[in-house]
Amino acid sequence: MAKEINLEVQKRKGTGKESVKKLRRNGVIPGIVYGAGEPPVPIEIDLRSLIKVLHAGHGEHALINLNIGKATSEKVLIREVQKDPVKEHIIHVDFQHVSLTEKIDIKIPIHLEGLPSGVKNQGGILQQILRELEISCLPTDIPEGVTVDVSALNIGDSIHVRDIKLEKVEILSNLDEPIASVVPPAKEEEVAAPAVEAVVAEAGAEPTEPEVISEKKAEERAAERELRKGEKGKEEGAAPAKGAAPAKGAPPPKGAPAKAEKPGGEKPKGDKK
Repeated sequence: MAKEINLEVQKRKGTGKESVKKLRRNGVIPGIVYGAGEPPVPIEIDLRSLIKVLHAGHGEHALINLNIGKATSEKVLIREVQKDPVKEHIIHVDFQHVSLTEKIDIKIPIHLEGLPSGVKNQGGILQQILRELEISCLPTDIPEGVTVDVSALNIGDSIHVRDIKLEKVEILSNLDEPIASVVPPAKEEEVAAPAVEAVVAEAGAEPTEPEVISEKKAEERAAERELRKGEKGKEEGAAPAKGAAPAKGAPPPKGAPAKAEKPGGEKPKGDKK
């Protein structure tokens, strides 16, 4: 169950973006404490101390004794850790006051344990569908998490929220919601198709169905090529069209009688009868 952790913080004096930026440059994280009908209190936390808390035991679900200077000590929970969307470093933390005698709603992580039989012996794939469980309990009874044994799962089997048993805890998540299941291995055709479509889409072209060339189709293509070669040969050796005069300066057609000319370029006259 919940382990209490001590964390030293200070009240934050400065406000505004410039003040917050200066704190972060000096390794200090801004935060706020709210709840229990008390006015919100802006605070500042040493980054190294905060990281130790997040990495210890329950992490974000730990019950914390928050010592604000030397004045007060509050029982709090970390409600939100804000991170930079690009650099992923912590930029702000929200703490909530809690009463040790009042139940609170909180989410705890779900951890899977074991190698499913359907994966080991049948080549299936384990899928974790639900990663957090929503519960209600006293702050001192918050579990670090819940561990689910999936070693008995075969292909087609699932574990649901209703299969989880926890003491001193009320489960708020939908009892019929699946936590994990083992599914059949994907077929090669189903895996290859998206990969081909992704490559085509990246190239900016529309995907087309692959053409299957049978032996018969190959023979037909070969015959078409031969026919085109024959037609091309005929075109190259074909005589000029009937009535068409040979081009000026072109040699006479093969086999045609040459016309004699008189000396001086004159044509001979025909014999008189």
